Amino acid sequence: MSVELAVGLAVLWPLAGAALVAAARRSPNLREAASLVTAVSLFTVVAGVILPAVLVGGRPRLELVEVLPGLGLAFEVEPLGMLFALVASGLWIVTTIYSIGYMRGHHEENQTRFYICFALAIAGAMGVAFAANVFTLFVFYEAITLTTYPLVTHHGTEAAKRAGRLYLGILMGTSIAFLLLALVWTWLAAGTTEFRPGGILAGRVGGWHLVVLLALYAFGTGKAALMPFHRWLPAAMVAPTPVSALLHAVAVVKAGVFTVLKVIVYVFGIDLLAATDASRWLTWVAAFTIIAASVVALGKDNLKARLAYSTVSQLGYIVLGGALATSAGVLGSGMHIAMHAMGKITLFFCAGAIMVAAHKTEISEMDGLGRRMPFTFGAFLLGSLSVIGLPPMGGSWSKWYLMLATAEAGQLAMMAVLMASSLLAIGYLMPVVARAFFVPPPAGDGHGHNPGEGIHEAPFLCVLPPVLTAIGCLVLFVLADDIYRLLMGVVAP
Repeated sequence: MSVELAVGLAVLWPLAGAALVAAARRSPNLREAASLVTAVSLFTVVAGVILPAVLVGGRPRLELVEVLPGLGLAFEVEPLGMLFALVASGLWIVTTIYSIGYMRGHHEENQTRFYICFALAIAGAMGVAFAANVFTLFVFYEAITLTTYPLVTHHGTEAAKRAGRLYLGILMGTSIAFLLLALVWTWLAAGTTEFRPGGILAGRVGGWHLVVLLALYAFGTGKAALMPFHRWLPAAMVAPTPVSALLHAVAVVKAGVFTVLKVIVYVFGIDLLAATDASRWLTWVAAFTIIAASVVALGKDNLKARLAYSTVSQLGYIVLGGALATSAGVLGSGMHIAMHAMGKITLFFCAGAIMVAAHKTEISEMDGLGRRMPFTFGAFLLGSLSVIGLPPMGGSWSKWYLMLATAEAGQLAMMAVLMASSLLAIGYLMPVVARAFFVPPPAGDGHGHNPGEGIHEAPFLCVLPPVLTAIGCLVLFVLADDIYRLLMGVVAP
């Protein structure tokens, strides 16, 4: 198989998986097997065929169709997109395993539709990862929004419908009002929307126009959840927990911050932004998002709501790294896409396992649960340490490079923001672990019944994935040098 064929297959294969799931809708076992086989085979193609070509400096390209001169659908794999594709395809496997346990354990309805939309969303993520230009990225970015909408509204309740309206309203509204305008402006100014090392706007857009164009991209990418366009993310937590994992780790928000970072590197160019100081304002927007979302998370008693605001905060790290316009910032942001994905998916998996096994959603109700669910809360501890950024967890490396970037850019205020946010992360994550392990369970009801009696671990398929991803947080600490060398192709192509 040629590498170029593998690139096209990586985008089309999840679509074939969706068709197989639909065909097997009457047999749950076949339906879930089709989803799992598709996920495993996709990762095999991405990691086994495409990755080796990129590691030796190749940039496999596949042209599809030219719509207008300088505006066409095309794929090209560069190191940053390669990393995102590895994250999305790899985590699809464990999310599929988890979904089988969760959807069955929670007796969810419309499971076939769930697996079909999940596969379609992954196809969109592959298209975003491998997009050769802003136009192609925009098409697949919108595809992700449309295919995940049925997942957000999965339960069909009034709350789910309301969350879906907010989801579509913000994501489609920002992309059409801002991102599409930025795409057209870029095409008119540069004659192309191609992603090129060093950028395409130098000498073509300058002054305040450069600042406005960057703002259109930053706020037009609503999936990046920069404040004030973040409310869709906490609202979408009405969806089943596997959907929350998809939104926060596998495809949606990572597609958002990936888009912002890729545009900064390959459309603007970090040298242009550093020379003009055009992205300085964006560092402050990201910093405000980081701190404000962390403070809000502190006050949330619902576990998924707390994790949602944690995600808003952590996404700000990636935008901040790109806005610093330094090599270390790009490296740190790229690493954080992978590190945060592994840590946050662990936390959401644990939240779902707690709901399935103990029917608890509020942190204040989780006293003593760690004694009955040690694997789940042990995984939650490891995932929390990675999100906080403590060694030996993968998240410590991405935050290290982001700290270096603030020093390199001479922005010590941003360094203080990163330090403060890590302390706030301790404040909103570690109490969950402390309550579970160190606070005794509630006393009996006076009739010899203990409210915690009978609580145990969730079904095996709900517990195995968070254990694996928690171990993955440790593995990423060891593999940081490999990720660093891959991303060096972005800053030093």
